[in-house]
Amino acid sequence: MSDPAGPGLVPGRAAAGRTRDARRLLARDGAVILTGWESTADALFAAAAGALGSRLRQLFPPRLRQAADAGPVHLHADSFDLVVDVGGVPVRYRDPDEDHVLIQVLHAPDSGGASFLADAYRFVDACRTDDPELWEFLTGYDIDLYGAWAPELRGLPATPRVGRHVEYTRTGRRIVRRAEGAVPLHRDPAAAHVRAMLDRFEKAVHALQDGLPRFTLAEGEILLLDNYRCWHGRDAHAGDRAVRILTLRTTDAR
Repeated sequence: MSDPAGPGLVPGRAAAGRTRDARRLLARDGAVILTGWESTADALFAAAAGALGSRLRQLFPPRLRQAADAGPVHLHADSFDLVVDVGGVPVRYRDPDEDHVLIQVLHAPDSGGASFLADAYRFVDACRTDDPELWEFLTGYDIDLYGAWAPELRGLPATPRVGRHVEYTRTGRRIVRRAEGAVPLHRDPAAAHVRAMLDRFEKAVHALQDGLPRFTLAEGEILLLDNYRCWHGRDAHAGDRAVRILTLRTTDAR
């Protein structure tokens, strides 16, 4: 449940088959932990169908993430712009407007690796009074969302994906982006200011995550997030850790 005094969030749990509970918690908090699932290749797809139902529109290839003795993963929202060629046909592997993400723990580490979440809506709303200059930047400045990765990643389109950190879908749903690939637009007269504000944003988010409540996912459990509303991360861990990740778009996506 969200902390009414801040952006910290510890999601509630809903057992497999308790579709109504999962949907209620997701709508209320922007996140829910789905329990009672086996660690199979089909689990994320079945869980997404149960929790999101007829709202599902587009699923992207699941990703396996394995790490040993890894450092922390800072607060972020999942999104990317990745298109590959499969047999001469362009296939979208990732989308900048993925609006939900599911993460299933396949193997828990020996120690560490606790997860943490932030309600990005609360963070941005607080910025409006606590740091008006940062709020103005997040809501009013166009940036190149993935430009930092362009020189080294095949599949990233050559045309910059331009957007703002805070935007809205055509139906009025708010998006709060948080990624590490953002850079100023090419020859933007405000480039120096944009770089300074990107650095300020990053420092504010890193400072925020230190005080967030932690929670642990058991093997098989699935964390389902509203990717437009919640940022997620995890602590450093010792030993091997493996998760499977599924991103998708629903009828509510941009």
